[in-house]
This record gives sequence, C-alpha cells and structure tokens, in this order.
Amino acid sequence: MAQPLQPARGTHDLIGEDFRRHHHVVDTARRVAALYGFEEWATPIFEDTRVFFRTLGETSDVVTKEMYTFEDRGGDSVTLRPEYTAGLCRALVTNGLTQTLPRKVFAAGPMFRYERPQKGRYRQFHQIDLEVLGAAEPLADAEVIACGWHILSDLGVAEGTVLEINTLGDAPSRDAYRAALIAYFLGHKDGLSAESQARLERNPLRVVDSKDAKDKAIVADAPTIHAHLTPEASAFYDSVRRHLDRFGVPYRENPRIVRGLDYYSHTAFEFVTDRLGAQGTVLGGGRYNGLVEEMGGPSTPCVGWAAGIERLSLLLEGAGRTPPAPRPVAVIPVGEAAEAVALDAAQALRRVGLAAEVAYKGNLKRRMERANKLNARAAVIIGDDEIAAGTVQFRDLDAGTQESVALAELPARLS
Repeated sequence: MAQPLQPARGTHDLIGEDFRRHHHVVDTARRVAALYGFEEWATPIFEDTRVFFRTLGETSDVVTKEMYTFEDRGGDSVTLRPEYTAGLCRALVTNGLTQTLPRKVFAAGPMFRYERPQKGRYRQFHQIDLEVLGAAEPLADAEVIACGWHILSDLGVAEGTVLEINTLGDAPSRDAYRAALIAYFLGHKDGLSAESQARLERNPLRVVDSKDAKDKAIVADAPTIHAHLTPEASAFYDSVRRHLDRFGVPYRENPRIVRGLDYYSHTAFEFVTDRLGAQGTVLGGGRYNGLVEEMGGPSTPCVGWAAGIERLSLLLEGAGRTPPAPRPVAVIPVGEAAEAVALDAAQALRRVGLAAEVAYKGNLKRRMERANKLNARAAVIIGDDEIAAGTVQFRDLDAGTQESVALAELPARLS
C-alpha cells in the first residue's frame, strides 16, 4: 500500500469543529461589517509581484523571506497574496472607483507566507479584513476599531482581548521622532542585534518593533513619539480617543506600537490577548497613505485592519464557544416501497429550510443508530402501514416520545 500523502507543511484541513469555528468567524464578521455599511469584495489570491514589492517595502521580512513568488508560464512574476490591503487598493484603482470615495470594504480569504509553522500560524492562513478607502477623518479610524470590537464581542472573545493604541503622527512628527530614535540608538549601538544595527539609520522604527531580547531591553528606555507630535497630529489622536470613548470601546495606550513603512501615519492599534501564548495579536491595523498612489491612483487616505481567522478560532475553542453541528431530521424508510415516500418527505422538509438526512442502507436498528450518531433532533419513520394511512411515525429523540402525524402535515409540524 502506498504511503498516505500528508498536507503540505504549514497547511491544515478544515473539517468538523475546525470548519464550524472558521465559518462562524467569517459569518459573524461579515454580518457585523454589513451593519457598519461595509461591502464585501473578493480579489485574486495571486497578484503581480509588484503589488506587494512596492507596498510592503523591499527590505521587509515579508518580501525578503516569506513571499511565495514564482514566474508563471508566460514569464510574468506573480505572488500569492501575503496580506489583503495592497490587493484591495489595487482593485480600487483598476476598477475606476477612486472617484466614488470613501469605499468601505470587507474581505475574507486565504493568505500565504513561508514562515515557521506554529500554533495559530500557518503558511496558508486566513484573514478577515476591513478597510475604509478614501477617508481622512479620525472618525473613520475609530469606527473601524469599533467594528472590530463589535465582531470580537459577538464572537464572545472580547473579554479576553485588550485594545492597545498609539499614534505615528504626521510626516513632520515622524521625521522628528526618527531623528530622536537614531540619536538614542547610536548611543546603544553595540548592544543592538546585528539586524537592528543594519536597520538603524535606514529605518529606526523597525528597531522599536524588534523581537530580539537584547533589542527589547534597549527599546524599553527609547524616546516615544508623543514628545515630537505636531499640534495637528496631537489633535488627530485626541479626536480618535474621544470617538472611541463615544463608541464605548475600552483601550490602553501603548507607545511601542509602531509601523516601519513610511506610508503609515496617525493611528496604529492592536487587539492583544494572553490566551494564545506567543501569538498575542488577534487583530491589528492602522492608518496609511500612499498605497493607492503606488497602484497608479491619486493620493488617498485609508485606514483598516486584518485579523487572523485561525487565531480567532483558537480563542473560540478556548472559550468553549464552538458552534454546534446542525441537527437534522432523520427520515427512515422501512422496506423498499417506503423509500420513494421517504425521499419525497425529505425534500418537503428541505424546501421549508429543515435539514433532512436519509440513510442509504440498513434495517431500522442500523438507521436509528446512524440518526443517533448524527445527533438528529427527530426521526421520521415510514413503513407499509404508514404509506397506507398517509401518515408517518414522528419520534422526538430528545423527549423520547413518538406520535403519528399526517404525511402532508409533516413540514408544518416540524417547522
């Protein structure tokens, strides 16, 4: 016998409870996003490599180490999407939608990054994504955060998460902050990791975001951006926090939340938890400018976030909130003549929105055993006597009761 094939490293199958949790996350997010006026888009899972090369930064870990990039048969370089935002900005431009801003967009689907698999992190993973494209007002920042909080609340996992926010200021604020960081880190250069030393003068914000233990110790005393904010940037941040208070979203400030790429500005935020071990961020995002322009469109202010479905599913599992499997009605024919009647009865139930299951084979005992395995809510038994009388035996499997019901009245009885 041939050796059974396994899923590719870093991928996983969604079956049973895993799929129900996954579906519940997407379905809940889709429903809540619609309440806030977001429309759903679907973009291709692979794009021209330049879509990500331009927007994620040539030296970012995603571009240099993690992207699945290959040349197709036509000689074009394409990349499996590692994140949603760049593709959504590309779609805004190529579909001629920059004249009808703002656009509020929700999306959900698979992403691909070549990284070391661990709990809650895969090479093919899934995200829900929310973007407001073309709104410069701080209310947009607060609303996308509030929508995220609403989704976490409806999933029943908000209690285990904390919203952390920071500001990245405007361009003058970041220029002043970058100079202050370089001056500080140069005084501690010998203690930094080799990677952070290489990044120091080119992009000191990446040093602030370093996961290296030595770097973290130095970063702990590094200056924050708040002393370098322009009055305009400070007012923007104040407005975001006021709106969050009005939305009733609790938060705490974390001055160490940064974004290393120049197109990020103003609000940066993360919903974090201590219930997933090292994988503490379940939803994160912020305000960004320049991505739409990189795709050939006009300068367009945007704000949004992404959340890992696998991580949210782990939170659901840990909280004991896995959605139950649907409970069908088991339709059980007894004898060959009853099969046609049973199929008609099952279809009648399905037409009124009730799940119905007809076992393919076996005697009454075996078919009842299958009904129990399916956790059926009820069983409808049809034999020769029932056919002659135009009835069925309706057995309530929870209550343990059984009664005769007219076949024609069965859908209404179960509804």
